Amino acid sequence: MRFIISLLLAIVFFSCRNTVKQPDVSSIKIDMNTRRFERELFSLDITNPGPQLDQLIAKYPSFGENFITTILSTDPGWSADSVNAYVNGFIASYRPVYDSAEKVFANFKPFENEIRNALQYLQFYFPRYKAPHNIITYIGPMDGFGDILSEDAFIVGLHNHLGKNYSAYKSTWVMETYPVYLTNRFEPAYIDINCMKNIVTDMYPEKAEDKTLLVQMVEKGRRLFMLSKLLPNKEEYMLIGYTEKQLKDCYKNEAAVWNLFIQNNLLQTLDNNVIKNYVGEGPKTQELGDDSPGNIGSFCGWQIVKKYMEKNPGMSLSQLMGTDAEIIFEEARYKP
Repeated sequence: MRFIISLLLAIVFFSCRNTVKQPDVSSIKIDMNTRRFERELFSLDITNPGPQLDQLIAKYPSFGENFITTILSTDPGWSADSVNAYVNGFIASYRPVYDSAEKVFANFKPFENEIRNALQYLQFYFPRYKAPHNIITYIGPMDGFGDILSEDAFIVGLHNHLGKNYSAYKSTWVMETYPVYLTNRFEPAYIDINCMKNIVTDMYPEKAEDKTLLVQMVEKGRRLFMLSKLLPNKEEYMLIGYTEKQLKDCYKNEAAVWNLFIQNNLLQTLDNNVIKNYVGEGPKTQELGDDSPGNIGSFCGWQIVKKYMEKNPGMSLSQLMGTDAEIIFEEARYKP
């Protein structure tokens, strides 16, 4: 099957899909606080960083130590002098990354507001869940951690949001960890998406037990459905991690995409080597051609969940997330 765009039809089709009325959350008060760790780190006196580094770590009691030991991967057995020298080397070598981040994120307020708005929706749908109201920005190794959720803060790795064309993302050593189909999402606009994805995972951890491809598709689909409710102003292609073109083509060829699973009897497979090809990150779906996205099973799972929720308009998000995936599939009667 070839992926071919029909732009006019796609625009009309998408406009029809984005007409669901969202709840008014403007009265829900969320106090947010953003702290710029990277600014304090890169302001240290590199000729004698030790005392200032200790003060900085103490100022960020939960994050500071984790930054040194986990994000920078220092050895707990190292002496203080060795740690100081290592941090000093990181500051020196990552100064250009910091300078770039200062240009892109001179004002972080718009991104804080986006996270705040998402938390308003989260509070509306899940009033008992206690989400962090703090944001800590940082810069870490380009091939390391990105956005993290801790008990008391959203940890935002600015080095993973400098724009998909940032030169360092094209280097071999970064691409070994983050290939192009992932760095295409290294845009500032994905900060709130990553934060909310971490919230969804925290609320509903993915279980490692063996499950059929169908069940995993539906589970991925309802996570995307929940994410779309927390971020109703974000484009669908961003939520699933596709390009805009890829998602338009998926909708245009939705029946053929679904037939891939039906005709090859894939839905009930338990083979993880097969499953990961359809609900895991990847540059493409082999059977659908080079222009297709990976993770195509999550797209189908999302459409199944949408169909199910159309038939159950009074169901809450928490009820959806607690419903057996097989029941969702059976009652949705999805047939594009």
